[in-house]
Amino acid sequence: MGCSNCGSGGCGAHAKKAEGTAVAGCRNNGTCGTSGCNKLNVFDWLSNMELPAFQRFDIVEVRFKGSKKDFFRNQHQLDLTTGDAVVVEMPGGGYHIGYVSLQGELVRLQMMKKKVKDTAEIRPILRIATAKDLHKFAEAQNREMPTLYRTREIIRDLQLEMKLSDVEFQADNTKATFYYSADDRVDFRELIKILASEFRIRVEMRQISLRHEASRLGGIGVCGRELCCSTWLTEFKSVSTTAARYQNLSLNPSKLSGQCGRLKCCLNYELETYLDALVDIPKVEKPLQTVRGEAHLQKTDIFKKIMWFSYDTESTWYPLSAERVKQIIELNKQGIAVESLIEEKTILPTEESVADPVVTEQWVVDSVDEDAFSTKTNSKKKRKKRKSARSAAEKNNEASAHITKQTSSSAEIKPLLTQQQASSEPSSGESVGKPIDKETPPKKQRAAGNKSQRRRRPPKKNSSGKDKKE
Repeated sequence: MGCSNCGSGGCGAHAKKAEGTAVAGCRNNGTCGTSGCNKLNVFDWLSNMELPAFQRFDIVEVRFKGSKKDFFRNQHQLDLTTGDAVVVEMPGGGYHIGYVSLQGELVRLQMMKKKVKDTAEIRPILRIATAKDLHKFAEAQNREMPTLYRTREIIRDLQLEMKLSDVEFQADNTKATFYYSADDRVDFRELIKILASEFRIRVEMRQISLRHEASRLGGIGVCGRELCCSTWLTEFKSVSTTAARYQNLSLNPSKLSGQCGRLKCCLNYELETYLDALVDIPKVEKPLQTVRGEAHLQKTDIFKKIMWFSYDTESTWYPLSAERVKQIIELNKQGIAVESLIEEKTILPTEESVADPVVTEQWVVDSVDEDAFSTKTNSKKKRKKRKSARSAAEKNNEASAHITKQTSSSAEIKPLLTQQQASSEPSSGESVGKPIDKETPPKKQRAAGNKSQRRRRPPKKNSSGKDKKE
């Protein structure tokens, strides 16, 4: 199929084949492997199966310019191959050249799909196209673009509210079909008279929709691929903004509309998948009631089944699972306001983890994000308490050592003072007070001595290893 059988003739395949030279375009000379330059190609998977001639289905599917296809009867039992150019009879008179796209039993299935009955109204195939037929067909195709430009000028002069998109000439060069699109009904009787007198042909005006117009013109979509309507899409289904709402798409006309100006056909491709996934998503008709206030729905992830809520006084979004939202809705119906949106679940330590106090940890798991935040364990608390107690003990030791040093120095000074007082007293035998026993120290000295003995610690060693001098 490839370039030699291209229905659009945009690469000049017909002119080159008529001249007897190689085919232009992708330079595959009619053996295109991908068939990317053809529209609505089909694959005959029964082509290798041979059937007797009397059992072969005699109706053939023929493809014309663009995406137009029709069924014709092979009443002369011509030996046809998929891709051959054939001359067929047209309903309005004259003949046209098309290319065989499908034959055999698959044509019967296609007729059943398109609800076409096998009657005598099916027109016959006249003959296989010759070089002269192809040359004449190429000349007719060369007239299409100048005719298109001239007709648009006439439409502007007549001030008609219509858009002319394409012109197709028959192979016999006696009739032309003008494809246009318009929003309202157009009175083009004057236009037909001017076209018939200027081009000396029979004129047929055919109104098409914007989608069909885009399929005939072709192009590249925003996805980077060729338009679906110009390659494989044959039936145009209605597309509404409801499909975009189900898929959580922003209702932006510039993003949702295609090259035809209508909603993109691909919005219907994944609609059924979204509808199946929405069964598990609860319908939130009003805000969720909590102790902190009302929580409004901001966003829904359909496939992950996560719903984001936020409070009026905050800008933080809280992710909730679909099951949690269902629970909150049921509690709100009973008149109960939940304390928190996120349900905290505590996973208790197992027996193995309890056996090892160092490894034992307690985790608080978020019900939606599943982000675990570890809390302080009992072992860590004990270690921290031991460390703080150890540091406090060191501080107390330093303070007690400082106090003992002061008390020892004061104890050395007091005996000297008592000796000086004794020497300064008179030497007479009379005693002013009760004599003090030298063996029993005074109460204050005994108390100070007991206090120093109670708070004394083993002496610390300096860097040289010797005891400190008190």
